[in-house]
Amino acid sequence: MSDTGIALSNLIARYAELIDDGDFAGVADLLGQAAVGAGDSGSSVTGRDALLALFTSTTRLYPDGTPKTKHVTTNLILEIDEEEGRAAGRSYWTVLQAVPGLTLQPILAGRYHDRFERSDGAWRFSERRYLIDLVGDVSQHMLANIPS
Repeated sequence: MSDTGIALSNLIARYAELIDDGDFAGVADLLGQAAVGAGDSGSSVTGRDALLALFTSTTRLYPDGTPKTKHVTTNLILEIDEEEGRAAGRSYWTVLQAVPGLTLQPILAGRYHDRFERSDGAWRFSERRYLIDLVGDVSQHMLANIPS
């Protein structure tokens, strides 16, 4: 894999790591310059503060400060334009959760459609669309309804 492919893969993996750590400020920093939205509707949330508010208002945290989840991202396809400093990626995601009263199980699955751009030599998200394909028991994960 090229250096750019590794950098983009790392951005995607970093999101999963931050969200599973309950580090919503880190997620907001990572996606702060991106438009983030559900489906292909075109509506999105932008800006660090708005993203931080979105994650803190929708995702339940437990006493250890985490949502007790593991986001697993697979089937990554990257389309990179080095000359233009732009890239697109598509991947599948599955969210697993285990909490008291809820055995380890997948609770959500879907796809990410990402766009990236290179700025000052570093790659960053410019857009993240999440498409929800399968919904299980999210009662111990979500504080509010998620857009689908």
